Parts: sequence; structure tokens; C-alpha cells
Amino acid sequence: MAHGPAGPPGSHEQDIEVRLILEAIYERYHYDFRDYAGSSLRRRLRAAMQRFGCGNLSVLQGRVLREPEVFRSVLADLTVQVSEMFRDPEYFLALREQVVPVLRTFPSLRIWVAGCSAGEEAYSMAILMKEEGLLERTLIYATDISQEALAQAQAGVYRLDLAAGFSANHRAAGGKGALSEHFTAAYDHVLMDKSLKDRIVFSDHSLSTDSVFAEVQLVSCRNVLIYFNRALQDRAFGLFTEALCRNGFLGLGSRETLRFSQHAGQYVEIAAKERIYQKRSGG
Repeated sequence: MAHGPAGPPGSHEQDIEVRLILEAIYERYHYDFRDYAGSSLRRRLRAAMQRFGCGNLSVLQGRVLREPEVFRSVLADLTVQVSEMFRDPEYFLALREQVVPVLRTFPSLRIWVAGCSAGEEAYSMAILMKEEGLLERTLIYATDISQEALAQAQAGVYRLDLAAGFSANHRAAGGKGALSEHFTAAYDHVLMDKSLKDRIVFSDHSLSTDSVFAEVQLVSCRNVLIYFNRALQDRAFGLFTEALCRNGFLGLGSRETLRFSQHAGQYVEIAAKERIYQKRSGG
């Protein structure tokens, strides 16, 4: 990578250190962050460096390689995603109004929630399918690279003080009935209903290194690709395109787009503001 003379002192050395620690993580633990967007990675690595009292990234790299518990902490930094149930309610409303009618035409449904974090979007999708009478013929694959996030998602336990916000999102998303019908409140937490959990498979999957594992009718991958560089975004879009059946749907986050991808020509935009696309029948 070429650097102009105007860069801040030490920036070139820092870029080298970032590349080296990412290579070390890949070689030692097989997690591939090498094509993640640079600014976000640097910010998160600096936070980890300060937390562990490391004077530079080289010192942090040494600890990551030698101390698995340090690596697990750094991994949590690199994969952290803030989510909530029915986040961006207009997205779920568009799914309900424009995508669900097509999904009804399939005898069985497979949905892939990629980058599921702690599971809020997967449960939101399951609730949407249940309200539309489709859950019994739906299987939701919810994937992430963080074992910690997957464990939390599998448990389906969330803080009670978040429930009011979740419920407001659910109503704005065209929810039928009360969101509280889908969880049990106990003490200061809520537990998602078993009928939802039974239709979700939580699994470890990396968009950087892994392959397609099933044919699906809908892929929902939101607020994940913003952390990828262009090459890794195109790899992910390639996986989604391969996984989707003809006329299947792809939903992205509000700051993400297919427009500049090499796969854009294989899709029709059906809800521009909500970033929902449909794979062309010949795709």
C-alpha cells in the first residue's frame, strides 16, 4: 500500500503492525479479519491495546498469540455489533408487505441471517414468520464468527430494560399483537419462546473463509458489510447469490448497497430505502 508524505508520523509503521497482528490471528486461530475495513479495525485494536496496557500493537500481538484469553477478548472487540429486536422497523415492515407474499408461495422456507450477533435479528425474523403463519415451515440459519455471541443468541435471554424499545420497534414494523407474547419475563431479563428457538439453527460461519451451506429464499445481512473492504464485500455477495434460489431476496443494512458490487446485475431493487433486493429469475 502506497502512502503519501502527508500521513501522520508513524502511520506507516502502524499499518504494518495492524497487518501483522491480523496475519497472526489468522495463522494462529483461523479467524480472518485481513479484508475488514481499516479505520474500524484500528480503532478497536487500539481500545484492546489500552485495556491490556500494551505500549504498541506488536506487544498486543505477542499476548494474543500466547494467551488465548487475551485473544478471546480481542475477538469480542473485533466482532462487536450493536443490535436490537426489529432494528430499523421499516425494513421489517417492507419484508412483511413486499417479501412475505412471495415467500408464501414456497412449500418450505430457509432464511439465512448472516452476522446474527447476539440473536436479536434472528428472533425478530422468527416472530415475523410466526405472525404471518409461516414459522412452522421455516428454518432460520443464524450465523456469526463469535462463539460468545452465538452462545448468547442460543440462550435467547435479553435485559428486561430493553424490552420497551424492542416492543416499540415491533409495533412500528407492523407487529400483530404484543411482542410480550413471544417471551417470558423473569426478574430483570426476558427469555425468548421455545417455539421460536426450535426454528433457528445458530452456527459458526465466516463470510471471509467459509462456503455456502444451504439454498435459501431470503438472506438478511445487515450492518455487517460496512466493516468489510470492497473485495470482502464482493466475496460475501457471491456467497449470498450462490445461496439464494431464483427470485430469492437479499436484505442489507441502511448504509450498505449492492450498487457497486460485481453481483449487482443479478438483482432487482425492490425496496430502495430499505435496501431489499430480489435475485433475478435467470440469476
